Amino acid sequence: MPVSPQSLAGGEQQTSKSLSDSIFSMLRVSMPGVIQSFDPDACTCIVQPALNGQAADDLGNLKSVNLPLLTDVPVIFPRGGGCTITFPVKAGDECLLVFSDRCIDFWWQNGGVQEPVDPRQHDLSDAFALVGPQSQAKKISNISTTTLQMRTDDGAAYIEIDPNSHAINFVAPGGVNVTTPLANFSQAVTVNGLLTWVSGMVGSISGGVAAKITGAIEFIGSLKSNGKDISDQHTHGQVQSGNDNSGTVN
Repeated sequence: MPVSPQSLAGGEQQTSKSLSDSIFSMLRVSMPGVIQSFDPDACTCIVQPALNGQAADDLGNLKSVNLPLLTDVPVIFPRGGGCTITFPVKAGDECLLVFSDRCIDFWWQNGGVQEPVDPRQHDLSDAFALVGPQSQAKKISNISTTTLQMRTDDGAAYIEIDPNSHAINFVAPGGVNVTTPLANFSQAVTVNGLLTWVSGMVGSISGGVAAKITGAIEFIGSLKSNGKDISDQHTHGQVQSGNDNSGTVN
């Protein structure tokens, strides 16, 4: 029985559509994912793609399936010029998976410009993980709309740069620790709380000069040295009139 041109055209269209559907179902560009684990030494992670894929059953019908775990996925931190911003990536963090046009195996191992070792394209095996995208279920709140902040998710601690006042603000309920051989302040410094010198500002605790201050000093309140008051309220013992010096501070 001869086949009509319409039937042939319909068959070709159906075949073409099936082929294109098959190709695009395997083509990966980007999608959200969920971090399962992070390797800080290799700077890679294991990621569960957060969108399901499709697979054909025995009858050729498509059904929704979980995509496989992606292993050895390079994590992208903001980096350049010898500096990197890192953060403690943890299981459950959301990320954006970006898939390379070509196989990244040789580049990942050696850097530089490499030949793709495999002809695969836009494959699940060639993903990068950008940590940071937020679903509504895990979004942060109280985002500053006027300043740049490096902050904890709960907003309790942050470093803030104000583009209007040009001020830098530190909010650290857990304290600030600075490890440096020398700190220089070009202008006045105000300390509202207790200032404690453990080893002195200049010299050492083993006999050197503990502190050197150049310029006028104004004390408001008492001043003690070795447990004795040497402010304007102190007294001396062994006092007698004449040209002799008084005794030591009481």
